Amino acid sequence: MNLQKLKHAQKQFFSAYPGGFSHPDMIAIGKKHNVHKLADFCVESFAEERFNQPDELLDNWVKVVSRSSMISLFEKPKFKGFINTAMGDERKVLVDSLYEILHGKASIGFSLQCDLLKRDKLAKWTLISAVPAYYRLHDEIFMKPNTVKGIIAYFELPDLLYKPSPSWAFYQHYRAQILQMKAHIDESLKPNNPAFCGFLMMSLPNAK
Repeated sequence: MNLQKLKHAQKQFFSAYPGGFSHPDMIAIGKKHNVHKLADFCVESFAEERFNQPDELLDNWVKVVSRSSMISLFEKPKFKGFINTAMGDERKVLVDSLYEILHGKASIGFSLQCDLLKRDKLAKWTLISAVPAYYRLHDEIFMKPNTVKGIIAYFELPDLLYKPSPSWAFYQHYRAQILQMKAHIDESLKPNNPAFCGFLMMSLPNAK
């Protein structure tokens, strides 16, 4: 990473928003995104013991996608339609894939989910990363394509070649570098990963 650019971004952000995400403007923006409400909902809805109620779990998955401000309005109805029309084995694979991502072997769940969602061209970074990102606010990363590409390019993250088709290898590598960047930043800029990535996004030249 380019540490000099990261430190400059921090300086500029503090100049515009003293106190970081405790600044009134940032608090107002945060309320629009409902990150903590969705995080609480996910922690409750996708706890390990809830996976014995597959229909309710899939309904809650749709609710998260529909309520998330970080997912495209075009993707929301398509995802809802996909879940509602999924039958038997497909529903089981969806539930199993999410279980593995949250409570089992994440790489297996990621691949299962991608393979099934590809059927309706719904294997999108946003849809696959949303629930894990809310479920573990400090460990997982929400993947918004334009933001990811911008962060990689501007902050010069090494050995990362973005591709629109999701892959576990890329996600792991990108997440590791984002978490490494967090270690160099003031606490007030990283109350959670969505906020930290929001700070990075707002620091990109094309965001000004």
